[in-house]
Amino acid sequence: MVRTYYSEGKSRGTQVQELFASIAGRYDLINDLQSFGLHRYWKRRLLKLAANDQKSGRALDVCCGTGDLTLGLSQLGFDVTGMDFSNPMLEVARRKAEISKASSGSSALKFLHGDAMALPFPDDYFDAVTVGYGLRNLVRWDLGVREMWRVCKPGGRLVCLDFGRPPNAFLRAVYHGYLKLVVPLMGKIFCGNWAAYRYILDSLVRFPAQGGIERELIRLGARKVRTYEFIGGTMAINYAEKP
Repeated sequence: MVRTYYSEGKSRGTQVQELFASIAGRYDLINDLQSFGLHRYWKRRLLKLAANDQKSGRALDVCCGTGDLTLGLSQLGFDVTGMDFSNPMLEVARRKAEISKASSGSSALKFLHGDAMALPFPDDYFDAVTVGYGLRNLVRWDLGVREMWRVCKPGGRLVCLDFGRPPNAFLRAVYHGYLKLVVPLMGKIFCGNWAAYRYILDSLVRFPAQGGIERELIRLGARKVRTYEFIGGTMAINYAEKP
């Protein structure tokens, strides 16, 4: 039987944890390969939107993974908490923070193990809340958005980056073919794990992507809701401000 990391229901969280534990050490390498390095540009765009010219304040990076966005927010001057439910990914993030010495500046930086659907913070606490490639991994992505919204201050920004859903049928077919065949092959070659990278396409099947996130933000009463699409909508950033 072919190993799969995707399922619906209560077991999904456990399977996703197993997935990220298996690829944590090569996660950054495969990101560079599968996106041809473009993920770095998309993350810089997210960081610029999250900061919105603000030079200090508190920020939360949900589903922080290996910490790229967390470190970026710290370097912009924010006191940042990066939170993830995968301890192996957090271990990589902490090592990267030590190497970059991002925590030695004027801003505070810490990593926390926790659940994105039950954030351990008070209401209206953060000036910026970000998530990169995390919402579709949650059992309830919409609950994750609502939790991020809850802890965001009035006037604060919520910014999400994730794989998108191209509106063009031909491009969508090419994109899904790439995710179905090429990306898992990279996973097999560089991680020894085909199924871990086939998961990306599996996780997109029921995820409403940029359109669903935008609708949820509007439903929550967000203002200045914007969606930025890249490569025909194969990747997207959702942005909103809390009134």
